[in-house]
Amino acid sequence: MAKYAAKAQKKVERSMHEMHEGKLKSGRSNKKVTNPKQAIAIGLSEARAEGAKVPEKAAAKKKTTAKKAAPKKAAAKKAAPKKAAAKKATAKKAAPKKAAAKKSPGRKATAKKATAKKATAKKATAKKAAPKRKSAARKKSAATA
Repeated sequence: MAKYAAKAQKKVERSMHEMHEGKLKSGRSNKKVTNPKQAIAIGLSEARAEGAKVPEKAAAKKKTTAKKAAPKKAAAKKAAPKKAAAKKATAKKAAPKKAAAKKSPGRKATAKKATAKKATAKKATAKKAAPKRKSAARKKSAATA
């Protein structure tokens, strides 16, 4: 049994011909198509739109199989990667500090810039933490009142 209909073959042939002539344009950007694989994809999508027998896109196949198996695993592992990423980020920030101390005095300016960046990062985290404290204080005052 044939995978593709004759109509699909005609569409692909036509799009390839247009590409070689330099007349085939892509959909959104309206740029000239120069890649033969892209020309084939355009021909197949046109055939799909007209209802010809064409297998579904590979990306669509992957999504349907991934959706069936993924939800159970993804829900269980959501919290763990964030903690690991935070640990890695702090380890990376600590390493340049030690390296800057060992280097020659000519590089003190870069060390100062790095410490300034860290100070601004600390301020940003302090600002994020501050609203939490206020909300906790409001809860306490609401509970006592």
